[in-house]
Amino acid sequence: MLREHEVERPRVLPILIGGPEASAIHSAMEGIVPPRPLTHDLLVTVVDTLGATLQHVLITEVLEHTFFAQLHLRTADGKTLVVSSRPSDAIAIAVRTGANIYAEEALLDEAAVEAPEEAAEGDEEAILDEFRDFLDDVSPDDFAS
Repeated sequence: MLREHEVERPRVLPILIGGPEASAIHSAMEGIVPPRPLTHDLLVTVVDTLGATLQHVLITEVLEHTFFAQLHLRTADGKTLVVSSRPSDAIAIAVRTGANIYAEEALLDEAAVEAPEEAAEGDEEAILDEFRDFLDDVSPDDFAS
């Protein structure tokens, strides 16, 4: 879930992310560097090699339960490029580059829910441990309909 920051009553945006993408996000957040670049690492390297930088990610809309996002890139000559992306891939790339992740206000008004109360610091670590266990045990069959 993506959570609003710096607001009195934060909301969360519940975006479902598949197992491989969740694993890619988790690995980047933990600072795990694979021996060879995986897809998201490769894309970051390609963008960097071309002299561009990821300025930010924008989650733009949800249509029929499918979220859409954009990568906002800045080229070496100062041009802005916008590339359509799945939110899960965009988030995985943003985590690797340290880019901010934003959501359209209209999307938040439509799809976000009020964030639960802040967990105590020990509770947060327990939640992360539970999520890590989930990632270790999840398989594509778990998401079959």
